[in-house]
Amino acid sequence: MLKGKKIIIGITGSIAAYKIPFLVRLLKKQGAEVQVILTPFAKDFVTPLTLSTLTEKPVLIDFFNEKDGSWCSHIELGLWADLILLAPLSANTMAKMANGIADNLLLTTVLSARCPVYFAPAMDLDMYKHPSTHENIKKLKSFAYKLIEPVEGELASGLKGVGRLEEPEIIFDILSDAFAESDTLKGKHVLITAGPTHEPIDPVRFIGNHSTGKMGIEIARAFANKGATVNLVLGSVSMSIDEPNINVMQVQTAEEMYEQCVALFPDVNIAVLSAAVADFKPSKPANKKIKKEKSVSTIKLEPTPDILAELGKQKKNDQILVGFALETDNEEANAIKKLNNKNLDMIVLNSLNDEGAGFGTATNKVTIFTKNGSKTEIPLKTKDKVARDIVDQIIAFI
Repeated sequence: MLKGKKIIIGITGSIAAYKIPFLVRLLKKQGAEVQVILTPFAKDFVTPLTLSTLTEKPVLIDFFNEKDGSWCSHIELGLWADLILLAPLSANTMAKMANGIADNLLLTTVLSARCPVYFAPAMDLDMYKHPSTHENIKKLKSFAYKLIEPVEGELASGLKGVGRLEEPEIIFDILSDAFAESDTLKGKHVLITAGPTHEPIDPVRFIGNHSTGKMGIEIARAFANKGATVNLVLGSVSMSIDEPNINVMQVQTAEEMYEQCVALFPDVNIAVLSAAVADFKPSKPANKKIKKEKSVSTIKLEPTPDILAELGKQKKNDQILVGFALETDNEEANAIKKLNNKNLDMIVLNSLNDEGAGFGTATNKVTIFTKNGSKTEIPLKTKDKVARDIVDQIIAFI
């Protein structure tokens, strides 16, 4: 599971650094390749000689090697790693990370990384309780960094409370589980649609909806975190995606989304169509902006292509097709009707009647129906957690 995995461990200036050699040894015994980076103050708490002996690699601290004048490239390190762990993470370095400060090799490497980042804070209990610390933790979690929470126990100050670094064996298990999860869908190809489509009325106006694309983007990330290669066909949204394993294709209209999906679908194992596609478009968009002075009594509309129905017709026995339904009334009946009529394997129901669900929220609440007749309710959670639950349900269905 860990054999051949490339792990960077960043150690900061905390007395809990004495625990990290034990963690390094556990990782190395399982075949992981470990590179340690120290902040300048960290070497006062654990020696580079100990760590270099255990990792079988030189410990990195500075941008330049004073002995031979060579340059340590933080960009290459960030691209090299399969996972970065910051442990112990001091309050000082945490604050710098939360604000994008990059004044040492470790911090520049973290900023350059494309891999998952885990952080394990360690500090005295009052420092950990301070509001600024919790704001910084919240901010790091918003970057999709994973928190390994400190535990309660005796601290270096002699006080007892929360702030103690988690034990090496537990951290080892967390990292092992992370890599196990990242291989779950390795080799699988997934198609995701997300965001709204914009159907032009004239060069400056369009028919659209309130979708932000966040739910679909989080689903794409959840699949990528499990090792899948993801093609994300993304409508008109302001969010930018630059992550490994996610290939983004930006579109504007339902017709453009249809063409991308039809082209990609034959080669994917799983397709999840979460985009809020406009059902209708103006029959004849104006070539120039329609002036307010001109009377426009009607705009003639025509249906946009039904992407889900078309993929349902093309679907092979070894493919999984998942749709979304956003309803305001007769929610369950309408979702099940769509599931059956469009030859879906699963459908995810959103109700605009549920507070905290639907467009423009950080949270969501959904119900999943399968063609086998099962029903699973996912309670109100942040959209990244709902996305992980949806992907887990798809894996369980497979």
